[in-house]
Amino acid sequence: MGQWITLTLPEGPVAAWQAEPTDAPRGGVIIVQEIFGVTAHIREVAERYAAQGYLAIAPAFFDLVEPGLELPYDDAGMQRGRQIVDQIGLDKAVAVVAAAAQAARTVIGDKAVATVGYCWGGTVALLSAQRLAMPAVSYYGGRNTQFLDQPLQAPVQFHFGERDAHITPDKVQAQREAWPDMDVFTYPADHAFNRDASPSVYDAPSAELAFGRALAFLRQHLG
Repeated sequence: MGQWITLTLPEGPVAAWQAEPTDAPRGGVIIVQEIFGVTAHIREVAERYAAQGYLAIAPAFFDLVEPGLELPYDDAGMQRGRQIVDQIGLDKAVAVVAAAAQAARTVIGDKAVATVGYCWGGTVALLSAQRLAMPAVSYYGGRNTQFLDQPLQAPVQFHFGERDAHITPDKVQAQREAWPDMDVFTYPADHAFNRDASPSVYDAPSAELAFGRALAFLRQHLG
């Protein structure tokens, strides 16, 4: 099981769930939350990557606004989560990723660190590749298309649900065209298909296929 650590930023302390592998880490993975906080589901995602040999750190981005906040997976939680991530802003979110990556390096040394992000976190992961030169896995990043004009400084792997009403096929295609050398995968699933805490959207076959592809990506770029 992982444990909570504290990241130090100019804006204040940010808690982060850190999960360590049983053997020497092959690299680090920063898990970037959805708009609901570092919920039990996100902590389980970190544990799953740790089980595959990576030091996984999931920062609680909400601590910049309201420490310790975890929101329910319902309409009220979604509305509150959107308000908070807008209040945080993407620039500060990238700064939190940078702090988490630095914390990972104190454990893993000079091994590489990547990001894996979901929904809002999928766009934060993309920005980490563009601004921090960190390899990234971006799951259904709804704000990705705002940044198509920014070059990548590290490889990115994209995952989208074909039944996602928010990220329409034309938006997915725009990302393929912007970065033709990057893998853009789609699945017969809805938005948030990886979230097994939400039976209405979770799609196990798609989630498992995407996880396997994400692991192959990390092994290629981290070791």
